[in-house]
Amino acid sequence: MLTEPITLPVRGDAGVEAEMHFLLTDLVQIAGRVTRLAHRSSQGSEGPATWRTLAVLQQFGPMRLGELAQHSQVAQPTMTKIVAGLVEREWVKRIADASDARAWQIGISAKGILKLTEWRSNLAGALQPLFADLSDDERETVRRAIDLIQPRIDQAYIDPDTFPAKGE
Repeated sequence: MLTEPITLPVRGDAGVEAEMHFLLTDLVQIAGRVTRLAHRSSQGSEGPATWRTLAVLQQFGPMRLGELAQHSQVAQPTMTKIVAGLVEREWVKRIADASDARAWQIGISAKGILKLTEWRSNLAGALQPLFADLSDDERETVRRAIDLIQPRIDQAYIDPDTFPAKGE
């Protein structure tokens, strides 16, 4: 249990590049903490890897198990177990790979999309009391931050050269 609030470090005057580096460091830290807090506060027994897997399939479409494991940041045996559970719940479906008759791709089902949407809504509901007191201007600031961040993240997925994967 957290006994004292975590405060972000105070930073002196820095150049624009250093300031951006500090801001992005803070953003990554806060984003992770928000996600963990929301997950802990919401009801459900599914682990983060399950939701990450469904989100990857929703974003990128069907893919082979190894590629899915890579995107979801888990080992292939772990992904095999996750997918088996998702198939059993009918949240994903196995699709014959047109390029290789021996292989399968995994795709998210309509039921999986519904469950992922419900989970995201539950997370937002769990977090809502923390932000209920925001003024109109503060809500607009959050909206503007999302509008600034989202296209950059989208571009990194569209053009991987703008954001090389680990090890490249």
